Amino acid sequence: MKLLRHGPKGAERPALRDAGGVIRDLSGIVPDIAGSVLSPEGLARLAAIDPASLPALEPGRLGAPVGQVGKFICVGLNYADHARETGKEPPVEPVLFMKATTAINGPDDPVEIPRDAQKTDWEVELGVVIGTRAKYVREEEALAHVAGYCLVNDVSERSFQSERGGQWTKGKSHDTFGPTGPWLVTRDEIPDPQNLGLWLEVDGVRRQTGNTGTMIFGVAFLVSYISRFMTLEPGDIIATGTPPGVGLGIKPEPVFLRPGQTITLGIDGLGSQRQLTIPAGA
Repeated sequence: MKLLRHGPKGAERPALRDAGGVIRDLSGIVPDIAGSVLSPEGLARLAAIDPASLPALEPGRLGAPVGQVGKFICVGLNYADHARETGKEPPVEPVLFMKATTAINGPDDPVEIPRDAQKTDWEVELGVVIGTRAKYVREEEALAHVAGYCLVNDVSERSFQSERGGQWTKGKSHDTFGPTGPWLVTRDEIPDPQNLGLWLEVDGVRRQTGNTGTMIFGVAFLVSYISRFMTLEPGDIIATGTPPGVGLGIKPEPVFLRPGQTITLGIDGLGSQRQLTIPAGA
């Protein structure tokens, strides 16, 4: 299934995308794509519905596909060639940091360039959506706690991230820095999360091309590992890292985003996003 949220920001309604690409309204069935709806039982209930029995929605804005996200957890330097392009050695354990949930944005909403920004960058990533509570789970059981997968652009302001002291979170958390979606694809449709192509372009120029098979730490390991340090709850999102090709790594001189540019990105089976960069508002 492809589950999504449709409508104006802050007033999205739950929906699904049927096999013909029609968006169908789920608001009469569930209140949101969140919480227990993401459990195996909740997803089975939705899968049993005939999509043709649901009202069709007119094309319109898509919000982030998961509502009420409690934690937005990110994994840094999870592709060895990306770690090296940033001047770092590949990590021996996953590098974890948090992205503020206020950064979460619809897949095609504009991305703001923050005030005082100097090095705003892009990162196409596989997002993992937790479906059931996970604490101290074994790696071989970890994927059973996953509801599905989504596309994430982990937008970053490198000067805030690396030149202003402290941890990475402040360079990752500006409003709009977490475009997510267009939909949550349930786990049954993605039998191998370690064999998905990723790509990203800026103004039509290909910047990133990769495959999740080259991750240092795979999805099952990450879910198990993170559950040792914090309890994962339904609706939590894990952004699993980015392949090489970020602006910071471009030689001989890094290239960063400025207002008026267009970012497009996608992952096999998970759809695509398109964002216009704009100056930060109030």
